Amino acid sequence: MRHVLGVERSILGQPWRWRATAAEDLAPTDLVTQLLLARGCPPEALDDHRAPSIRAFMPDPSIFRDMDTAAMRLADAVERGESIAIFGDYDVDGATSSALMLLLLRQLGVEARVYIPDRMTEGYGPTVAAMTRLAHEGASLIVTVDCGAQAFDALAAAHAVPVDVIVVDHHQCSSELPLAHAVVNPNRLDEGEGAAHGHLAAVGVAFLLGAALLRVLRGRGYFAARAEPRLLDLLDLVALGTVADVAQLRGLNRAFVAQGLKVMAGRRNIGLAALIEASRLTRAPTATDLGFALGPRINAGGRVGRADLGVRLLTTNDPAEARAIAAELDRLNEERRAIEAAVQAEAETMCAAGRSMTVVAGVGWHPGVIGIVAGRLKEKLGQPAIVIAIDENGVGKGSGRSITGVDLGQAIHAAKEAGLIVAGGGHAMAAGLTIAADQIPAFADFLEELLRDRIAAAVADRALLVDSVHAPGGVTPDLVHALEAGGPYGAGWPSPRVAIGRVRPVRVDVVGNGHVRAIVAGDDGRSLKAMAFRAADTALGAALLGAPSHRRLWLAGRAKVDDWAQRPAAELHIDDAAWAD
Repeated sequence: MRHVLGVERSILGQPWRWRATAAEDLAPTDLVTQLLLARGCPPEALDDHRAPSIRAFMPDPSIFRDMDTAAMRLADAVERGESIAIFGDYDVDGATSSALMLLLLRQLGVEARVYIPDRMTEGYGPTVAAMTRLAHEGASLIVTVDCGAQAFDALAAAHAVPVDVIVVDHHQCSSELPLAHAVVNPNRLDEGEGAAHGHLAAVGVAFLLGAALLRVLRGRGYFAARAEPRLLDLLDLVALGTVADVAQLRGLNRAFVAQGLKVMAGRRNIGLAALIEASRLTRAPTATDLGFALGPRINAGGRVGRADLGVRLLTTNDPAEARAIAAELDRLNEERRAIEAAVQAEAETMCAAGRSMTVVAGVGWHPGVIGIVAGRLKEKLGQPAIVIAIDENGVGKGSGRSITGVDLGQAIHAAKEAGLIVAGGGHAMAAGLTIAADQIPAFADFLEELLRDRIAAAVADRALLVDSVHAPGGVTPDLVHALEAGGPYGAGWPSPRVAIGRVRPVRVDVVGNGHVRAIVAGDDGRSLKAMAFRAADTALGAALLGAPSHRRLWLAGRAKVDDWAQRPAAELHIDDAAWAD
């Protein structure tokens, strides 16, 4: 395999390889075609992937098990004016799924109730207390979104009341399903054709249920005397939940995000418009903004504030209320950052050498930030990481993040089957769990034994993948715009990485919270600004800061446009570097 620029071992210890591996992928062609082929797009599907549309990628909802059953039960509830409760998770996927269902039902003439559990006092997913309470308060149908696939006791209690429950989820399932009227989940083990859509976020599954519901009602003549809702107008919520949940941007998910960004640009949702303003975005949001600006603010409500703030924001019709909630979420996000930094600093001191994966735990850590800290540790250490917050009763709530090639969700299920954890679940790249504090050492040893070889294989296969090589003068706003035409980018459809060089450092310093800023000059006589975020205490940061002026470097990273300058200019966000001489 050819190495890009001859880099067999970079400063971060990895080879640089071309993302496109097939000879035809490297043949001269337009840049967007090259980017699409390198990400696995079949040549015959190039036109569909250049501008991904819902029409091109939307499956018939009926291919999913229990979808028609769920849609017919929901249609019955709409026609009868039943009391419907939506039980959602407290993260962005849960909030957007809940908001989508509420807004759609509102347009159908039913004002549903939304229940979001408190992360601190109730934990994840349906509980016996919550489900029976909703039933006793009048709900005749409960729809769980982004949760419920493992809620055996809670759904059994609901069935005994009795109250019907429809589960809309995407998390991995056990061979046995909970007792429910319908379980709509592309990751059911008995799923057929629908399993091809197992990468959907819960909000994507909810959108498909919405389409199925409208089809049933249309067939029953429900819209003979009333306007049919435009489900496509809710794609802004689908895009936000999909990106924030780090769902794979393949196929239908890319269409959801591409079209949802268009809807979001129109700022039809009052709450989202207020959140965009609170995030200080002056342009139409991009997929990156969904993951790094809007998503974290909605998440902050469930992490360190009131769990229902996100849903309230996304469903309000009052601009003043929307601005107030958006401001509160912005404030909570700053509070979350401070809590996260403290937990991360403590967690980093506990990371043990010689282990293939990281499992750390601390008493009193805020459970609302452990997932973010796990992600930070994973990125810094290059291995799966699980962070566990232990409460005063000796109960640990854990959150994990994995690396490509290591299915953490399956490992958590195995630990549950082995009796090492109280509860747990998730998917390949992220998982959650509940565990007794005294079981944490045995749990860590179990995962180490189970995953060691898989992690070693994944790490050995690790390489920095590059799409194109440029001189510093070639990194321009026009190049960035050309690269973005192959988007939207995200998990499973990675943003293009460019390599530049050779360059010499002109000025390198540390700015902000440990970021390394560099001005580099190339042999073409042009200079370029480059940033290595949170890299000051890493091998990459040390190399950049200590690089002598006579040595040359290759740099690799993402070309971006600096919107803050008076005149937009391109810069490089550095992922890695290698000595060129």
